[in-house]
Amino acid sequence: MSKIGIIGAMDLEVEELKSKMQVSRILQKAKMDFYEGKLGNADVVVVKCGIGKINAALCVQILADVFSVTHVINTGVAGSLNVKLDIGDILISRDALHHDMDVTIFGYALGEVPQMGFREFVADETLVQLAKTTCEEVNPDLHVVVGRVVSGDQFISSKEVKEHLISTFQGDCAEMEGASVAHGAYLNNIPFVIIRAISDKADDSAEMDYPTFERAAARHSARLVEHMVEKIS
Repeated sequence: MSKIGIIGAMDLEVEELKSKMQVSRILQKAKMDFYEGKLGNADVVVVKCGIGKINAALCVQILADVFSVTHVINTGVAGSLNVKLDIGDILISRDALHHDMDVTIFGYALGEVPQMGFREFVADETLVQLAKTTCEEVNPDLHVVVGRVVSGDQFISSKEVKEHLISTFQGDCAEMEGASVAHGAYLNNIPFVIIRAISDKADDSAEMDYPTFERAAARHSARLVEHMVEKIS
């Protein structure tokens, strides 16, 4: 029996999903409200984790320990690092990594967490393909790309930093939670996928673009998740 944990960082990333749920209980833990119930015919737990990597990691662990979720979907918005990804498009994670992890002095690759043995947390292939085909069905007017999510505890709004993330990590989008969701899911052996609607270009225009497009972008991502969970269950 599938139970799907759905994580968003902000209210706007989960409010539409919560409004369509049949909620059986609300549990508060670590100052996060976990909404458990049905989304269509799927058993889900929907939660706003808050912004940043620590919040995201804590949230995954609670979903694993308290709710025994079988899958994790992280929905939300991100800045584009890929010229083929414009505002409003959808990025589905092939993998994710921490762009602000730097232990290179000890011989690790930039972005590699020490003693892990790898740098990239690879998303579940079945969930990736399901997200892609579902997006093409429910958001046919949107461009969807499977690629790399790079995460750090900073909002990217500098052309120079953007170019660094592209050249160093070959990132397709930048945001602040995905790699920690992926990291936590990996440690708990839970299949995961990260879905990001592009809200800005992660450059000097980002501060202007983000407030304008974040709500529409979050709706696109939520619509995809709503239809996707039915197919998982």
